[in-house]
Amino acid sequence: MASLKNIKLKIQSVKKTSTVTRAMEAVSAVKMRKSQQRALSGRMYAAVALSILERLAGATDFGNHPLMKPREGKTAFVVVTSDKGLAGSLNSAVIRKTEGEILGRNLNVENVVIIGIGKRGADYFGNRGYEVRERLTNVSDDVSEENVRKVTDSVLSWHEAGEIGAAYIVYTNFLSTFEQEAVARQIVPIARENFAEMIAHIRPVKGKYAPDPREELPTASPVYTVEPDTDAIITTLLPRLLNVAVFHGLLESKASEHSARMVAMKNATDNAKERVKEYTRTFNKIRQASITREISEITSGIEAMK
Repeated sequence: MASLKNIKLKIQSVKKTSTVTRAMEAVSAVKMRKSQQRALSGRMYAAVALSILERLAGATDFGNHPLMKPREGKTAFVVVTSDKGLAGSLNSAVIRKTEGEILGRNLNVENVVIIGIGKRGADYFGNRGYEVRERLTNVSDDVSEENVRKVTDSVLSWHEAGEIGAAYIVYTNFLSTFEQEAVARQIVPIARENFAEMIAHIRPVKGKYAPDPREELPTASPVYTVEPDTDAIITTLLPRLLNVAVFHGLLESKASEHSARMVAMKNATDNAKERVKEYTRTFNKIRQASITREISEITSGIEAMK
């Protein structure tokens, strides 16, 4: 009977857990739909903005601007993770990607600077001795301009002061509800050849969210008249390019986070249902064996009394 009691307690415990995961799944599904719509809407804006800057870069002399020139100094990584867990392998994928970029560039703890957007990534690198200069937590799903400016202003000021020579943003690119990909993009220095690559990676090449051929970006090269002068245009546009890159990364990460969490909670709920079925079958087998044994004992007792 003790065994039956233990199994009953396990069934009740798993059912309570599945109730929680089902509620979290429902909440994540609502957030997922909203964040996916924001990310998909922001893709065209980011692609067009980068496309205009790419064509303008070809029509003006961007090469002498400090943001276009490689510099000596530390390397900054803007690591975009979530504040909370229960999102599958989302955060670990971003962390592994960042560590791969650090190792691939032969960097060490002393010459790396971390900007942690999200508690998970900031805590991970902070606990391993990396310099975490900036921490942004509780970033809204709407991704405000204030959040973006905090990151880009820090990167620009450090680069201008010669504290960093390059900066990368590492985030999760949203491919579909069930698939996300950790990517790293260079944001400083800004190289003209990176424009086309950045544009190409904004939207997946295949699948439900691949670009519609009817929405292809214009490829013509218009002739620009620059007023008041090239320097003023460059000084204004290049920081905005960083804003676009960071804004896009945050939107993609939010869509990926809520999608991954919804899927993780759905899997947890499905696993809980299967576990309840297994425990119920085990409970029924033990109870049936107990009843059979009792009937056999009663029958044996009656036979012995004859």
